[in-house]
Amino acid sequence: MTTPIALIDCNNYYVSCERAFDSSLVGVPVIVLSNNDGCAIARSAEAKALGIKMGDPAHHLRDLIRQHGIQVRSSNYTLYGDMQRRVVAACQAFARDFEIYSIDETFLDLAGFEDRDLVDHAHALRRQVQRWTTIPTCVGIADTKTLAKLANAVAKKNVAFDGVADLRLPDIRHEVMQQFPVGDVWGVGGATARKLADLGIHTASALRDMPMKQARAVGTVVLERLVAELRGVPSGAVETIAPQRKGMAVTRSFGTPVTDFDGMMGALSQYAMRAGEKLRQHGLVAARFTAFFHTNRHKPDRPQYSASRSTTLHPMTNDSLELIAAARLCADRAWRDGYAYTKAGIMLDDLLLAEMRPRTLFEDDTGRRDRLMRALDDVNGRFGKFAAVTASQGFKRQWRLRSEMRSPAWTTRIDEVPRVKA
Repeated sequence: MTTPIALIDCNNYYVSCERAFDSSLVGVPVIVLSNNDGCAIARSAEAKALGIKMGDPAHHLRDLIRQHGIQVRSSNYTLYGDMQRRVVAACQAFARDFEIYSIDETFLDLAGFEDRDLVDHAHALRRQVQRWTTIPTCVGIADTKTLAKLANAVAKKNVAFDGVADLRLPDIRHEVMQQFPVGDVWGVGGATARKLADLGIHTASALRDMPMKQARAVGTVVLERLVAELRGVPSGAVETIAPQRKGMAVTRSFGTPVTDFDGMMGALSQYAMRAGEKLRQHGLVAARFTAFFHTNRHKPDRPQYSASRSTTLHPMTNDSLELIAAARLCADRAWRDGYAYTKAGIMLDDLLLAEMRPRTLFEDDTGRRDRLMRALDDVNGRFGKFAAVTASQGFKRQWRLRSEMRSPAWTTRIDEVPRVKA
């Protein structure tokens, strides 16, 4: 007998987070824009009804925004990340274990709750999340992750389920899968969907009934496991321990194009500092460093140039100052004057737990630098990002992201906490 799995998914998550602290956004069309206020990445139901699609460029929406009074917000990932923590906290009493799949989706292991009416249990969970965070959710329940994901999609689209779909009942599962497009099944990409369509497989139920050997021939072992999951055979339990990261990247588009080397080093230094913080946070070190930057590829009438350079980190390190030195080495090799660069980033590869890193024969004592990095992290953790910076990061940072409509950090900065006057 398999353990039931639930997937709780926050509806219109970014918009819901914005509405939690700004009641003027409730009931009106709202969109949240990507980094640099480039395109729509979240839409309220009212905005979707106006025909706004995911990824629509903001400058194409100006007339629609003006005509319908659409409220626009810059993305506020600090707020969204903190609200996710509160959603997960609200879920903890309703499951044995949980796995955070994305910022707005969490798998729940319902072992130990089988004797309850799990639909009522899921409704109680939704009420708890809404009471703690105001964020509306939908819940899908099934025997496998793939079916739970499918159940959640159905709960969100079909009002008859009232926000909770339980696909453990064979009749309901079969009826739902007969109508569910195969291209919308979790794990079926566009290329695989086209291959399946050529074979006459258009629904989730047809994919479920596909011979396992044929599934492996069409989409390797990945599609074979997917077919098994659609048949109710779990290929992966809820993973309570996050897998170790193999790589890491920090990339950003610039709010203002960068034309000088010092400006580029300011951006790369900041990204290297952030990457070092993340490495230390996860107890990792890196062996390979890559820096890249390029001009705006969507403006072919302007001079174009892109470059990427890599270097080995020896010994492996999570020292931000070492990473900045590597960034300068790569930037020196790749830089060319005369171009307006619009995006840059750094990537770290071959990550390893710090206590497992190979030692070198003539390695210096790193204790002093480790203490310096901890002090740096403590200062920035206590007083906010960039409270302590290196000189190469600079202070003006004209290249930083454009976020002209970002809401306050309602939950993470004491000076931006909402005030109530009585």
